[in-house]
Amino acid sequence: MNQFLSEIYAIEDEVLHEYISHWNSFILPQKTIMTAPGETERFMYYVIEGIQKSYYLGEEKHHIIAFTYAPSFSGIPESFFTQTPSKYYLETITDSKFLRISFEKHQKLMQKHREIETLFRKATEHYLAGMIQRHHELMAFDIESRFKAFVKRSPHLLRMVSQKDLASYLRMDPTNFSKLMNSVHI
Repeated sequence: MNQFLSEIYAIEDEVLHEYISHWNSFILPQKTIMTAPGETERFMYYVIEGIQKSYYLGEEKHHIIAFTYAPSFSGIPESFFTQTPSKYYLETITDSKFLRISFEKHQKLMQKHREIETLFRKATEHYLAGMIQRHHELMAFDIESRFKAFVKRSPHLLRMVSQKDLASYLRMDPTNFSKLMNSVHI
C-alpha cells in the first residue's frame, strides 16, 4: 500500500506509516454485496486480492459501472466522501482481501495531516479524469471502438471477468461482445 499511495502523491514516511496503521484487514467471500442502494459507504477499501464490481440494477439487468482489483481503492466513492446513501451496488466477484479505513478515522487523519488531504485530492483528480474518459468513450464511440479502447487499456480483465460482465461494462449485448472477441485482433 505504501508504494501505491506514494505513486499518487509522495508524503513523509512518518505520516504515511501513521495513516496506514489505521487501516484494518477485511476479508469477504465471492458474490458478497458490500454496499447496496440506500446504504451509506462507511469504509474506503484498498484491494489486496480479488475483484469487485459496482453496478446499477435496472429491469433485473446489471449495468456495470466499474471493476476494482489490486492494487486499487474500492468502495462507492461518492457515498463515502459525501456520507450520503449509495445509488448502486458494490459486490465481490471473487474472494477478496482488503485493508479498510472508516470515514471518521480518514477524516480525522486528513484534518491532522495536510499531506493526506492532498493525497486524496490527487487520487480524486485521477478518478475523475478516468470517469470522464469512460463517459466520453460510452457517448462518442461505437461498440467496436469501445471494445478496442477497453482492450488496449485493460487487456488483463479479459482473463479475470466474465464476458457477460464485460459486455455490460462496455454497454453492449453479450453476443456482440463475443463476436468482437472472435473478430478483433487483440
